[in-house]
This record gives sequence, structure tokens and C-alpha cells, in this order.
Amino acid sequence: MTTDAYDHAAVCELLGAWAVHALPPSEQHAIPRHLADCADCAAEAERLRETVRLLDGPDAPTAAAEPGTAARNEPNPMVMSEPTPATRNAALARILAVRPPAPRTAPHAEPYAAAVAALRALLAELDPQPDGGPDLAAWRTPVIHDWTVQDTVAHLIAADEHLAAHLGLPANHPQDPQGAAAPGDTDWRTAWDTRTHRVIAHERTRPPTATVATWRAQASALLACPAANDPELAARAATLVGVRLPVAEHFLIRAFETWIHADDIGRALGRPVPPPPAAHLWRLVRLAVRILGLALGPTAEPVALTVTDAARSTEWILGAEGEPVRAELVLDPVDFCLLMGGRLAPEAVPRAALGDEAAVRTVLGRAARLAWL
Repeated sequence: MTTDAYDHAAVCELLGAWAVHALPPSEQHAIPRHLADCADCAAEAERLRETVRLLDGPDAPTAAAEPGTAARNEPNPMVMSEPTPATRNAALARILAVRPPAPRTAPHAEPYAAAVAALRALLAELDPQPDGGPDLAAWRTPVIHDWTVQDTVAHLIAADEHLAAHLGLPANHPQDPQGAAAPGDTDWRTAWDTRTHRVIAHERTRPPTATVATWRAQASALLACPAANDPELAARAATLVGVRLPVAEHFLIRAFETWIHADDIGRALGRPVPPPPAAHLWRLVRLAVRILGLALGPTAEPVALTVTDAARSTEWILGAEGEPVRAELVLDPVDFCLLMGGRLAPEAVPRAALGDEAAVRTVLGRAARLAWL
């Protein structure tokens, strides 16, 4: 990318990785040229620099001067010292936890924009090496199922295609005979798995950076399309991944899956990935509760589900209406999402429960069986 290509939006997306010295040298030194002319980006860069400096501690080495500039007594705020691996992990988690999503979208697409930005920052950690090339060993790290890091990104390409195809965006790979997304197919899980296998097989023939570029381009196209920016268009219903919901809520599903797989990758690599911001997390919780309620149906034994953390608590009654509640179940919002995402087993999820244990097990088991990730 040339220096001229660094517009404001591009720099906003790169600042998190830049702050932890996770960009290739060509990009690491090009960013300050934009910061010199953009007060907003410069202020954000200084905040992120201070975060890393605090995490490094008082004995951290000071940054070197930019090539071609005179050395000063104070550190150059536009050049980062090289953090330790532990500091880099902590800084990355801190940055992803507070960094606003980019690009700007309508509110219904903001959780997806934030999840994409977080995963991009995490993947940027795998690129810079002393020789300027990617860390191929890291990209081949087993993550989940039989997928490596690269395979997991390839799966997201295939998964995002379902919404992208519905919104009329072009496909990134040759289409399956029945179409990439098969949005109305009653056997959607088979179509989902088949498409994932085909895309992963294709991406294994390409460099990891090419896989990431394809995923980034598709995610950017989704966030730039009219449905991501027009609430009226997003209110229209679509049947995808076996459920009929407004397009706005399908954007939430994309946010949910992107976060879960970013967390998968972070755990595999030993790099912490924070949960979504609280406002986004609770939107995911509400959507998950709605889908769980539909899956349980109106005849299930009524269970009072409370999702609670230190700042908020919300209760829903799942199952038959008008019947006495048979049990009470209390879950943390992150744990509930990990259960719905298939990352916590029903018997292992931390919980508090009272009443009919069989009714509780029914709710937990149905939540776990809904996972397709």
C-alpha cells in the first residue's frame, strides 16, 4: 500500500496493530505521515501509545527517532518501542476492548463492524517477522475442529457469504452447484458445511495473507452495503442459517460468529481476545435468547432464565406461557454466549439453578445443540 492510500478510515483500522508494533515495516513508518496531518488520528495514536507505555512499565526503553529526524530528549510519540510478548498480548486486549468500530455504520451493524476490527487487529499480529514475511507456523496452529488459523478465516469467508449473497454482493470463489448460500434450503447445515469445506480447500492453496485479504474485502463490502447503513432495508426479513430474522439481526449473527472465532484463534495462539463491548454483548445475548426461545417452543417446561453481570441483569421466561415456572437458571452473559456458540458444554457452563434440574438440563442442552460454529 502506498502512503497516498492511507486515508482516514484506513489509518483508523490500522492504529490498534500499529500501537503494538504489529505492522510490517513499510506500514509501521507510513502511518505517522498521516498522523502529522490528522489531529483526530494523532490523538488516538497518543492514547494507544500511552496504553502500551503504561503496560510496558517505567523501565521500558524509549522509542527511537523517526529516520531522518533529529533525536530529542523526549520519546517520539509517533514511533513505538518493541514491546515484550506479554506486553503485546495485554496491550492488544486493552486496545480491542476500548477501540471504536470502523467503518461507521448504522447501529444494527456496529457489533459486526467492531468484531471485524478486533479480528483484523489480532490477525495483524501474525504478519510482521524479522524477514518481513508472515509467521507461517502461527498460521498453521490448530484452532478448532480440524482447522488451522488460516482455515478458520477461510470458514468466515464461507459463513459471511450467506448474508453477502442475500444482499447481492459478488461471490469470492466459484459457486457450488446449488449456490453459495442456499438461503432457503431446508438442509442448510449440509449446505453450510459443504461450502466451508470447499472454501477451506481453496484457501489452503493460497498464502495466509491472501486469505485474510479476501475475508477483509468481503467484510468491508458487507459493512459498506446499503443494508448495513439503512435501518429500513435492514428491517426486511430473510431466511438464513435456518432461521427467518430481519437482516439487522443477521448482522448480529455475523458479529456473534466473528467474535467466537476470534476468541478461538486468540486462545489457540495464547493472545487474549476480550468479549464485545457491553452494549454489543447484550444485543447478542438478547438475540440468542430469542433464538433459544424459538427452538424450545411453546410446550417446553417453563424456566426463568436470568443473564446477569456486575452491571446488568435481565430475566426471560422460556417455554410454555401461563404455566408455573419449574426452574430458575442464572448465567453470565459471556458464558451464555459461549454455550450458544458451542464453546462451553452444558454440564461445564458456570451457573446457578433452582428447581427442576431436568428442566434446566433441557434448556442448557437445547442451547448447546443450536451451535453451528
